Amino acid sequence: MNPRRPVRRGRLPLSLRANPVAWDRQRPTWREARPAAIAQALKRAQARPSGNWFVVGATRDVRDDRPLARTVAGQEVVVWRDAAGRLVAGPGVCPHLGAPLRESPVRCGTLVCHWHGLALRGAPFAGWEPLPAYDDGVLVWVRLDDVGGEPPLDAPVLPARPALSRAVTAVYVGVGACEPEDVVANRLDPWHGAWFHPYSFVDLTVVDAPATTGKARAAAESGKGAEARTDGEAQEEQEEQEDGFVVDVSFRLTGRLVVPVRAVFTAPDPRTVVMHITEGEGRSSVVETHATPLGADDRGRPRTAVVEAVVAASDRPGFAVARRMSPLLRPLVRAAAGRLWRDDLAYAERRWQLRSTGRFPG
Repeated sequence: MNPRRPVRRGRLPLSLRANPVAWDRQRPTWREARPAAIAQALKRAQARPSGNWFVVGATRDVRDDRPLARTVAGQEVVVWRDAAGRLVAGPGVCPHLGAPLRESPVRCGTLVCHWHGLALRGAPFAGWEPLPAYDDGVLVWVRLDDVGGEPPLDAPVLPARPALSRAVTAVYVGVGACEPEDVVANRLDPWHGAWFHPYSFVDLTVVDAPATTGKARAAAESGKGAEARTDGEAQEEQEEQEDGFVVDVSFRLTGRLVVPVRAVFTAPDPRTVVMHITEGEGRSSVVETHATPLGADDRGRPRTAVVEAVVAASDRPGFAVARRMSPLLRPLVRAAAGRLWRDDLAYAERRWQLRSTGRFPG
């Protein structure tokens, strides 16, 4: 592995690339992007506990007048807030005659079925049973023990984030014909960034990656890591040291104007990959990519929702202005994420197609 080179931080967060390299003249990365390394990182991620928690959507999408609805692994789920503001989740099928509760309004914290007026306040009623729900301030989660089949956890496995009071947050949601593992595998391949997304990333170098054998693999096989640690930050530090992809990369703003950072990619649970910015502009910022299985489409293909949360922070004095402009910035952040995921979901769908027909290489 190459030594980790610090990213220098000047007075301004921007850099001007002196001699831009054409896309077709950049250094190939296919030799470094070893299929075995990606596959084993994915396998270790799949072995970590999720506690049966699934991301439903953004906290901001839980409105006062209607529920936030999602189909998770074929199960209809609705999420709303009761009269006290408490997050409530449960099946999205009315227990009376099966009406879709996703289309029913919320009145004073009560979900009122629009077929016959059955009122649900979040407690068990007429055969309807609530599901464990969790709001982390950016995303809302639901626990489906029948789907996950793992020992349940009281809360989702959350990464370390900057304080939300000093951060700008945005959530993008996209859907693809693939399985969660295809989304996670895509994110555990940082080598594709500058080749597949030249409009966003340049000067990308993977300076450290988990080995297919050795300490990281031994830790996973011996049961260390998520199961043996209770402190979230200590767990993430261990994962970054043993099972993280460390990347030096520049985010392209326009032309030759870029923002260089160092980022670490880890997979804290089977359906999540987190990018932590550890050096450079926005240090401590995170991008969380969550993959939620939805169920099969009308052609029998699996569908997966990509829910990507950006929690951006900066210690620059001017960042306070950015926080005040959050309502204007969020659509721009979502648009940038959407452009990336237009390509990455196409890759994830391609990966699933090859896997499902036994033609996936490696």
